[in-house]
Amino acid sequence: MPIVSVSMYPGRTKEQKDEFAKAVTEAAVKILKTQPEHVIVVYEEKPRENWFMAGKPL
Repeated sequence: MPIVSVSMYPGRTKEQKDEFAKAVTEAAVKILKTQPEHVIVVYEEKPRENWFMAGKPL
């Protein structure tokens, strides 16, 4: 059962999340040879001030 965790800034619409989850699910089915009902997509929205790269805020 693939579980895909997506971390991103808040602000995407429900429609964008739905479309992305559908695309990820279709890719998992095709590449991983699994069933759509076995694919879980989890969104974790984290504020921009919590993101850093190389010790610097993004």
